[in-house]
Amino acid sequence: MEKDIGRISKNAETDIVIRVDDFGGKRGLTIREFTTSERYTGFTKSGTRIPAEKIAEFKKIINSIDEAELAAEVVSADKKDQKKAKASDISEEIGEDGTI
Repeated sequence: MEKDIGRISKNAETDIVIRVDDFGGKRGLTIREFTTSERYTGFTKSGTRIPAEKIAEFKKIINSIDEAELAAEVVSADKKDQKKAKASDISEEIGEDGTI
C-alpha cells in the first residue's frame, strides 16, 4: 500500500515526496526526491525512510523545530554569502604583485 501524504517543490524539476508505504513487508514513512527532466522522470536515490515504530519520535523532533531559528539561519547564510562576495571582489582588485 502506498499513500502520498504531500509534495514540496524543491526546484523546477524536483519535488520532495512524503508517503506512507510498505517496503520489505514493513510500513513506514518515505521521504524521497521525485524528478521530472528530459533524461529521467521518477524517484531518485536521495531520501530516507522512517520505520512506523519511529514515527512518533520523528513527529516530536519535527514539532520541536522553532521556525524563528530557521529564519535566523537564513539571515546568517545571507551574511556569509555577502562576506564571500566582498572577499571575492577584493581578491579580484588585488594584482598578481599584491597591489590594488
